Amino acid sequence: MSTLRDLAEEHTRLRPADIDHLHRIAGDWQLLSDLSFADLLLWVPVDGEGSFLCVAQVRPTTAPTAYQDDQVGRIVGGPEVAHLEVAYGQGRIWREGDPVWYGDVPARHEAIPVRLRAADGESGEVIAVVGRDTNLSTARTPSQLELNYLTTADDLAQMIADGTFPPPRHPGETTSAPRVGDGLVRLDAGGKVTYASPNAQSAYRRLGYASHLVGEDLAALHRRLANDPLEGTEAGNGILAALRGEAPPRREIDARGATMLTRALPLIPAGVPIGALVLVRDITEVRRRDRALITKDATIREIHHRVKNNLQTVAALLRLQARRVAMPEARVALEESVRRVASIALVHETLSMSSDEAVEFDGIVDRVASAATEVAATEVTVGMRRTGSFGVLPAEIATSLVMVLNELLLNAVEHGFPPAGESDDFPPAGVTAGGGAAADPAAADGANGVGMPAVDGQATAPEVVVSAHRFRKMLHVTVADNGRGLPAGFEAEGGAKLGLQIVRALVTGELRGSIELRPGANGGTEALLIVPLARPTP
Repeated sequence: MSTLRDLAEEHTRLRPADIDHLHRIAGDWQLLSDLSFADLLLWVPVDGEGSFLCVAQVRPTTAPTAYQDDQVGRIVGGPEVAHLEVAYGQGRIWREGDPVWYGDVPARHEAIPVRLRAADGESGEVIAVVGRDTNLSTARTPSQLELNYLTTADDLAQMIADGTFPPPRHPGETTSAPRVGDGLVRLDAGGKVTYASPNAQSAYRRLGYASHLVGEDLAALHRRLANDPLEGTEAGNGILAALRGEAPPRREIDARGATMLTRALPLIPAGVPIGALVLVRDITEVRRRDRALITKDATIREIHHRVKNNLQTVAALLRLQARRVAMPEARVALEESVRRVASIALVHETLSMSSDEAVEFDGIVDRVASAATEVAATEVTVGMRRTGSFGVLPAEIATSLVMVLNELLLNAVEHGFPPAGESDDFPPAGVTAGGGAAADPAAADGANGVGMPAVDGQATAPEVVVSAHRFRKMLHVTVADNGRGLPAGFEAEGGAKLGLQIVRALVTGELRGSIELRPGANGGTEALLIVPLARPTP
């Protein structure tokens, strides 16, 4: 389905400013639809065709719809759009005519011109028409609530025709709440309540006001009810601002353990201030859940912080034990365990500073890569580089993935660039992954007697590159070095080294992914890791 902007740009000559105004109307017109008990359709004239195109539609939540089928994208012309042509051409609201039938549903047509005011505040040109179509199949004698709804709807419809509705939206403000059904209060030009819906009356009772609202000065009442005097003053000032024709931001009022959200809208049909419309909603339970979530988030962050501290304590104990062990093999094993525990602690440290159970993984990778070059048992200075982005990863993926990357990075540094004279089951120094001797003998004998990798006969600086990108809900990670490459007859599945066993177990088990170790295209070794980002439901 094409969007409002797509349809308008394809079929009309509306300017970007015109389309933006139509977007603002479509973002706030649920209010008018609910007050009118009617469907609203936004029609724009089609270039050179004498017809109109429907670019947006909203159905009322307070009454049955007049249209069972979606009307967006429909182009109509001829007698069917006569009311739209009058509103568009004459710039006035059209309410004449007999009911029309849509299938077996009778409906009443109205047409409201949409005017975009000029930058100097003068009345601008008509750019579109809002069709207000009411389902008459359930028509009945209107109650006091319905009469007040319809009266307010007519005022807002006139403001659309004047170009003063919707009011400007404040930064970060949404249009999700409150709505008409949550509670409606109508004020006169002096700020006195002339009508309050039953839901609005109930919301104020939760705040501690048990009397009827009609006749009350609502701004003064807000100042009296609020627990916080500043909060009450701001809420009261918002009412006064609406009476002056301004559009204040939404305000919350806390009183007697209850919380109410208010939204004040000025009513200035035909440019005459006649009062304000105040929508209210009891959000006590919403705020209670918000506070519970904040407490839960703080508790989870504290747990991650303590887990990190405990892991660091374990690493310190292992490091202390390694210093007291005489056997070189045991010392190396303990030092490797220290690094593994530290990498897990790094994830919990990041989670302890996050507001949810997800982490920005790029920073973690950079820190692990930096640590790998510092602690690796090699005489070679190996550069580390990351390309692409891991993005935000959930904790259950991040914890296992950091362990895998820690092992792969250490293996790349230590086994890809071992000290000269130490074969480690790899080809001797100066021999490329393809088995040929380096063309430049100097490239095989560095300042420290360490073999330098050669590409096309030229010595290159030792480097490990970590690459990451996402594709179809899969994370593709490559750890590539330009070192000596894999030894002859190497089999990843049958390897006896603990690091590779850990990698295979985590990738295939915890991450439910796959890993492949292969020679690099330009020498060295590549580890290709593919991890699904969507976790299977238990």
